[in-house]
Amino acid sequence: MPGSWEDLRTRLASGAALAVLGVVMIGLGGPWFAGLAAAVVGVMIWELTRMTAPDNRAAAVQLGMLAASAVLLARALPGIYVLPVLLAPVLVGAGQIGRNRALFVGFAAAILLAGYALSLFRDSYGMAWLAWLVLVVIATDVAGYFAGRFIGGPKFWPRVSPKKTWSGTLGGWLAALCVGLIFAAFTGAGAGAGVGLAAFSVLLSVASQVGDLSESALKRRMGVKDSSALLPGHGGLCDRFDGLMGAALFMLLVAQLIYIPEVRF
Repeated sequence: MPGSWEDLRTRLASGAALAVLGVVMIGLGGPWFAGLAAAVVGVMIWELTRMTAPDNRAAAVQLGMLAASAVLLARALPGIYVLPVLLAPVLVGAGQIGRNRALFVGFAAAILLAGYALSLFRDSYGMAWLAWLVLVVIATDVAGYFAGRFIGGPKFWPRVSPKKTWSGTLGGWLAALCVGLIFAAFTGAGAGAGVGLAAFSVLLSVASQVGDLSESALKRRMGVKDSSALLPGHGGLCDRFDGLMGAALFMLLVAQLIYIPEVRF
């Protein structure tokens, strides 16, 4: 099946470049990682606006810049102001989007909250937890890609994402479980909590896949193959970071409900 692998080299090259940039910025933390998170959010809002309002290119640029600025500003303000600041670009965009307004509002709010959550998570819980989150998402994506192509089999949800299979979905869960076990073994999180963390990693994997499927559903609704052509082999940032956004939103919710101890490698 040569056609199934023709995009692999391009995907690996652009994926490796993104991974290196992400590792460096996660390591630096602080304003460096916040700047990266804000830039990614800005581009994703630009892509979202182009998909939901393709005739309003000027609004796409303006809303992208406003969204990036909102993420940075929210970091500098007291907690009571964070949500209004993050939702401001959503409300501005809602006034400029036509018949796809509800889709824009839902996805834009999710993107802004997730981008802020990633930055907050790095500052509040340290590099180790953020590295775990990113590794679970990457393992889910990579294992799903290869399991789906090596094993194949029944489609997971063909109406939304025709290429995704049950084998790829289950392969992603298994890879996430392994990441959780390894992370527990090499950090302070392993003190009697290895199995629990492995199970939680699977839940995070599911959240990542929900983010992926949600973006696939949006693209099918809008009649586009990719969110943009910024990343060779991947499409746009929405195509590449949809899983990470789903995982970040899940962790933002979890962090409000349970205590997350700081851990180190």
